[in-house]
Amino acid sequence: MIKRFLSLLTVLLAFCGQGWCESVKGSDGRITYIGRVMENDEGVSFDWTGVYTKVRFQGNSLSLKVSDTHKNYFNVWLDKDMSELPDKVISTFGNDSTIVLFSLEEMKSLLGKDKKALKAPHQVILQKRTEGSQGKTTFKGFATDGIFLQADQPSERVMEFIGDSYTCGYGTEASNTERFSPETENQNLTYACMTARYFGAEQIVLAHSGMGISRNYNGKYTDDNMVSRYLRVFDSDAEPAWDAGKASLKPDITVIYLGTNDFSTGLQPAQKVFVKNYIKLLSEIKDNYGKDHPILCVAPKHDPLQETYIRSSIESSGLSGIHFLPLSHSVHNSVGDMGADGHPNGSGHRKIAFSVIPVVSTIMGWEMTNDKIL
Repeated sequence: MIKRFLSLLTVLLAFCGQGWCESVKGSDGRITYIGRVMENDEGVSFDWTGVYTKVRFQGNSLSLKVSDTHKNYFNVWLDKDMSELPDKVISTFGNDSTIVLFSLEEMKSLLGKDKKALKAPHQVILQKRTEGSQGKTTFKGFATDGIFLQADQPSERVMEFIGDSYTCGYGTEASNTERFSPETENQNLTYACMTARYFGAEQIVLAHSGMGISRNYNGKYTDDNMVSRYLRVFDSDAEPAWDAGKASLKPDITVIYLGTNDFSTGLQPAQKVFVKNYIKLLSEIKDNYGKDHPILCVAPKHDPLQETYIRSSIESSGLSGIHFLPLSHSVHNSVGDMGADGHPNGSGHRKIAFSVIPVVSTIMGWEMTNDKIL
């Protein structure tokens, strides 16, 4: 108890020493987290891509105390919903770093001369752009010169996405001549995030580049694939296991976009092994959310056999509420719609989203509008 008190006192002194005296722990109940996270003595830790946090405050500045096991990048928005372009991008690295998310000068720049807007309550959203291989992040605390308020609660609609590098946003901000770098990975520009935003839904993302159903990229059969990773709290750690019964959010639908890495580098998995693992993943999802939970299985466009394998998995599963969407080779082009290492950029992902959205609308009965995909 004394150790925790001294730790908290250190956090408070660190913030007050820079002019901020109102602070809360990262686990404060007024802060909203979307995605798989774990509260601990340090704060709130997570590593899955796409996890986002909402913090509401009334004041002239906001700062974050954070630790990271490697280096991650986050999109940040002030007083707006998540959209294609964030207000800024920050990076987190090292132990107990203090990051000024918004200073008074930055807020004045964004809000202009509207004094009422400047004095009104503000909400900041931070979204993890990078995936678990970039390290685990811990939000230890937030501080402002004002007061903290209750952040927005999650939307009534929630979507879960299970995938690989496509769902991670691998190279979405790169040109088609560039190699991958973490700076150009942005989960916000993926078909998944665009689809969720279109329907006003929250997104929970379980994705890791190079992962498959039975084989990972250019590899042999392995148990270290998305079928096993799906049941983890952290992408990077086999333990602790994730418990759906204790999760604060239950998705209305799960979208699976896997299979490309199983067929990578000219190799082809045995259909029997692939189907067995795919059915195992479908069963894991049903065990988590119930037999009536809808699942949309997307067949990537890279190899015609993927469509055959996935369709066979669905038909052999004996499960109800499983839907199928094979993507056409012409869903996006291979030049202007491409980013790093043969992966789609934001334009390519938008076209994939245009394929996914109507199917989700039909499955869920969620109305399609004439609004553009953001």
